[in-house]
Amino acid sequence: MLTTQRKQLILERLRQTGQIVAKALSEELGISEDTVRRDLRELAAEGLLQRVHGGALPASAAVGSLQVRERLAPEDKRALGRAGAALVQPGQVVILDGGTTSLQVVQHLPLHLRATVVTHSPAVAVALAGHAEVEVLVLGGRLFRHSMVNVGAAVVEAAARLRADLYLMGVTGVHPQAGLTTGDFEEAAVKRALHQRAAETVVLASADKLGAASAFTVAPLTALAGLMVPAGTPPQMREALEAAGTPVTLAPA
Repeated sequence: MLTTQRKQLILERLRQTGQIVAKALSEELGISEDTVRRDLRELAAEGLLQRVHGGALPASAAVGSLQVRERLAPEDKRALGRAGAALVQPGQVVILDGGTTSLQVVQHLPLHLRATVVTHSPAVAVALAGHAEVEVLVLGGRLFRHSMVNVGAAVVEAAARLRADLYLMGVTGVHPQAGLTTGDFEEAAVKRALHQRAAETVVLASADKLGAASAFTVAPLTALAGLMVPAGTPPQMREALEAAGTPVTLAPA
């Protein structure tokens, strides 16, 4: 089998089964594990999969640029934003992550809402300017332009002083085995710190993030109070995520 054919097979198998086990594939094709690992390295370099110990998982499309992410699943993100905003209760302290889905949450918050929103996203803070009754606390640090959020030790230290009711977290990957992941080491550290300071953490995940993985782990699925997914999420994906230990809720379209 030619290299291009093997790579096409690997990508098709990922779409079908959600994972590649290097040893099993090498035995199936009658080739060495080194050959399979080389193919996986090359496909990972192209951003087409995420390598893990012993094989590979589907790569998340959500690690692209902000401009690319803004065009991904806009209807799903509006539905998730509406559903996420409905979780915010008057008087709560809520941590709101950065990202395009979080901006949709802001769009759906009632203008008369009285609450405190903590965010490390300058874009989210600016979007909240029209909510006159919302107290906005911005955690400062180094601006990570890819996600337009502040990261670094200053954000983590500030997070340690919080006690929030709810954290609406954004990630780039939600996978039954790999858990919650994102594509940047410092951003993952900030998300972990914020998660530890919230009574409940809920992830709002569009379809492009489900069954995918990125390089840096944030938390296992069992750490979540809930996972909100689009209404069109396939039943088998919902069942796999629930079996991994998180309650899954469909965001009404």
